[in-house]
Amino acid sequence: MSTPPVTPAITSSPLATSTPAAQGVDARGIAAFVTALENAPGVEPHSLQVLKHGHLVAQGWWAPYRADRAHLLYSLSKSFTSTALGFAVAEGMVDLDATVLSYFPEYDAEITDDRSRRMKVRHVAAMASGHEQETLGRAMEDPSGDIVKGFLKIAPDAEPGTLFCYNQPCTFSVAAIVQRTSGQGLLEFLRPRLLDPLGIGADEIGWLHDGLGRELGFSGFHAPTEAIAKLGLLYLNRGVWNGTRLLADSWVAEATRSHIDNSNFHPNPDWQQGYGFQFWMARHGYRGDGAYGQFCIVLPEQDTVVAITSQSPDMQAVLDAAWEHLLPAVSDPELPADAAENDTALAARLATLGLEPLDGPELPQGEFIAAAGPGLPSVVRISGDEITLVDVGAEITATVGHGAWIDSGPLAVSGGGARVDVVFAETPHRLHLEFSGTQCTATWETTPLHGPALNILRRPDHG
Repeated sequence: MSTPPVTPAITSSPLATSTPAAQGVDARGIAAFVTALENAPGVEPHSLQVLKHGHLVAQGWWAPYRADRAHLLYSLSKSFTSTALGFAVAEGMVDLDATVLSYFPEYDAEITDDRSRRMKVRHVAAMASGHEQETLGRAMEDPSGDIVKGFLKIAPDAEPGTLFCYNQPCTFSVAAIVQRTSGQGLLEFLRPRLLDPLGIGADEIGWLHDGLGRELGFSGFHAPTEAIAKLGLLYLNRGVWNGTRLLADSWVAEATRSHIDNSNFHPNPDWQQGYGFQFWMARHGYRGDGAYGQFCIVLPEQDTVVAITSQSPDMQAVLDAAWEHLLPAVSDPELPADAAENDTALAARLATLGLEPLDGPELPQGEFIAAAGPGLPSVVRISGDEITLVDVGAEITATVGHGAWIDSGPLAVSGGGARVDVVFAETPHRLHLEFSGTQCTATWETTPLHGPALNILRRPDHG
């Protein structure tokens, strides 16, 4: 199929800013949402941006997280992969009704199951491959090292298109098809089509690769909060950015409607509302999301986008707080007479957000043996306020702050006495270290899903 030329990249201006009241938003609701996030068990907010009528009306980062720092988005990566598929479909590179196998003809003789052979691109885009369980582990065991091949060799349990299962190789297959048909990596493919027009620089992002050098697609994308907000705004505006159409309106409609029933998938209500093309339907609007509370929430009825990063195992609690406090605030409420004062108070609060650092007496000095295990340091050394984590031959060194977070590249550290907290600030994750004698006990607040080496818990050095 012929491929139309890519539309030249347009120059992107920063997000327009405004006050909540000027856009009909009650700042008290945003403040209440922030309070709810800070007080909810199982929720640790890292950043928040709220857009109404295309204007950024509120934003804040909980130190040591920062506006200019990428954050691992986990499965929110899937929505960027879906967007790449939308471009590839519009340009005639990919046919949603073609089989996945047709894009990998070299595997034709080995894929003998009829259901695997009938699996279409639209099925994997909608997490409807026909498998009843996640297949990533089995697919990765294929001797070829190709997740797509391993996936296609696993016979679906039902006819493709009839059964929802959240299944990482579905998205990986989408990403691999885009990369194969375009002859480019995902970021390279997205650069002129999405990233440049939205003003997302190469030095702001990165994507983890598989063993064959392909971006994972289903996870591993690192990007700043503003990139999440801009993706949401592009979808809210039906594919138009600053007056120029980037993404087909038909793709936005298809990607953000339910293609498969998922009402029995999960006990939480916002994971039961249907699934699109790598977007979740929600009780209000739709969203892309990722493990531990990375959210791109789009509310078409309210003309609103909400971008959130966090370390939140209880992701439903984040959405519950949004529906209780944020939704009424952006639903054109009657504003109070002191709305301007509320705007000022909210801005002041958002400018001083922070996670509580550790403090205490001087740190113990020397070398400490840590409990061995995947994704944990084997040795920790402390010299003055300098701490070094030793892990599978690599060493990571940072400075420990007392009553404050000291930023050391991708790490931010605070501690005192027998305790040190290490925030891997380009991810959601925090490592707790506790010292006793010559031993160090290391535990994760939330377990990283990529690894196990500590030195990969940062934005990959590519964009």
